[in-house]
Amino acid sequence: MKKIYSLLLAGIVVFGVSCKSGQKKTEEKSATITTEAAPELNKLTADEASTGWTLLFDGTTSTGWRGYNKTEFPKGWEVVDGTLHCIGTGTGEAGAENGGDIIYDKKFKNFQLKVEWKIQVGGNSGIFYLGQEIPEWPIYKTAPEMQVLDNAVHPDAMLGKDGNRQAGSLYDLLPAKPQNAKPAGEWNSVEIICYNGTIVHKQNGETVLEYHLWTDDWKKLVKDSKFPNLNEKWADVAPEGYIAFQDHGDNVWYRNVKIKELP
Repeated sequence: MKKIYSLLLAGIVVFGVSCKSGQKKTEEKSATITTEAAPELNKLTADEASTGWTLLFDGTTSTGWRGYNKTEFPKGWEVVDGTLHCIGTGTGEAGAENGGDIIYDKKFKNFQLKVEWKIQVGGNSGIFYLGQEIPEWPIYKTAPEMQVLDNAVHPDAMLGKDGNRQAGSLYDLLPAKPQNAKPAGEWNSVEIICYNGTIVHKQNGETVLEYHLWTDDWKKLVKDSKFPNLNEKWADVAPEGYIAFQDHGDNVWYRNVKIKELP
């Protein structure tokens, strides 16, 4: 009787294990069926292609990009592994003299811009828009900047007011809220929407700030920032201008740079 009972128990165990194994295979099969392929890097999706988006970086060449106030693509940058890579010097802003900021060689007025960025530990960079080229002037004197930063290490994250120098922020003017930047070494996706002076910053799928150029509130923001001496010129941001990536002397990578011009 004990032998028969033992055999029955063994059969139940085998049946239970078999059922669990079958259930696991079914779940794995189901997951395989529903998993979508990751989008290709530096390519437009079918939806983007049909709705007016344009690639600003093809992933293999620097076509369309050049140094700020230069005719050539600077040696401080390279195209590698499908990215625009600013080669870090380890000397911060001083090291940027050998590279410099890069701009896309076309002015944009109303647009929606998508970019992905990744920064080194302790790194600093930025995305400028509506920038102008003025001899012997850096682009930051003419353009708003979406901050690109390692919030955990770089001291700029603790400076300014209320986190307005952290990633995704309008640099030194408005903080990104919520602050949802990923750690150094991980990719962040951002969007900048510009339409007749209304500006929106998005970071990792969330709207983190909105502001309006040329208004009294905008002029007060500039006056109360680290740029008060630029108030008469810098606050008068042009209605159209260049998109630029900042060389701050640190390793930073950009990819999937896409734009949709708005009417």
